[in-house]
This record gives sequence, C-alpha cells and structure tokens, in this order.
Amino acid sequence: MIDANRVIGHWINPQSRILDLGCGDGTLLRELTNLHGIHGYGLEIDPESINQCVANGINVIQQDLNAGLANFADNSFDTVLMTQTLQTLRYPHLVLDEMLRIGRQCIVTFPNFGHWRTRGFLAFKGRMPVTKQLSYQWYDTPNIHFFTYKDFEALCAEREISIVDRTFIGGRASDLSLDKIWPNLFAHTAVYHLAR
Repeated sequence: MIDANRVIGHWINPQSRILDLGCGDGTLLRELTNLHGIHGYGLEIDPESINQCVANGINVIQQDLNAGLANFADNSFDTVLMTQTLQTLRYPHLVLDEMLRIGRQCIVTFPNFGHWRTRGFLAFKGRMPVTKQLSYQWYDTPNIHFFTYKDFEALCAEREISIVDRTFIGGRASDLSLDKIWPNLFAHTAVYHLAR
C-alpha cells in the first residue's frame, strides 16, 4: 500500500530547506532528515505535540496558522509541507497563497471527503461519517471544510496554482488501482505537489 510520507519523500530534494505547517509530533520532519538530510522546521499550535518535537530534536515554533505566515520572508524555504491540516484552517486558500510565497514549492495532503465510505455513511445512516480517516464526531472535529480532490483542483485553477504532480491513496482500492481510475470515489487521501 502507498504511504503519503513515502510519496512526499520522492518529491523532496536532499539537503533542502523544509517548513512543515501543522507538523504534529515531528515524525515526518524526522523521517525526511534521516532519509534526505533536509534542514527542517515545524510550526505547531498544540503544546503536547510541541513538547514531543522538542524531545525528538525537531526545530519547532508555536504558531497558529490561522494568524498567517507574515513572519517568514518570500522564498525562505525550498518546500513548504502541510499534511492533513488544510481542511482545519479558517481560510485555506489564503494559507496556500502564503505557502507558495515563502516556499518555491509546496506539498499538501488532505482527506478526500468524496470517498465512497464517507458518501455511504451519510446516505445510508443519515449521519456525519466516523471512519478510520475521519475519526471525530461532528461536534468535536477539527475539520471545518469538507472538500474533494475535484474541489481542490478547482481552487488551484482559480488561484493560478500549478499542480506539478499528484497521487491518490486508497487503501485496499490501491491494490486494484480503483483510486487511480476513480479517485474521487476510491481515494481516501490526496497528495499534491504544487508550484506557482
């Protein structure tokens, strides 16, 4: 099965400068440092995750992404990453613009809310879905924007963002290549490599 971190690793140049927005405990930055010798920094808002980053030797800054990224100069990084965070932001389109201002390229992953399980849960149970990828109840979810990969590509076209590459991850559907044939239905995670 394809792993999003492995895909990201293929799109990262060795020794590059990386900024990971919403870096969590710093696992991805640590992997990229070990595999590619990158120079990485993370931004995170959760104090517990920040403590884990520090304990693991990850350079991390406490910052709310909803407040913007004005503290970073243009082209400060080779790549800006954001994994499984875009859907939690108040103004994701503005953060995408900022990512491409401060980085030469960016890589974004997000859950595809058009996945068949999500659709089926809503259609047959009449409730907001709780799945392996979307494990929160409607009232405590950090996800405030529900979109599909088609919605994301429409946003990129509207904001003149170039899609350099993309990969869809579909769990068991990947074994049958269903996530490649019908990604909006069978991909549970989308991974995009973007540039201006």
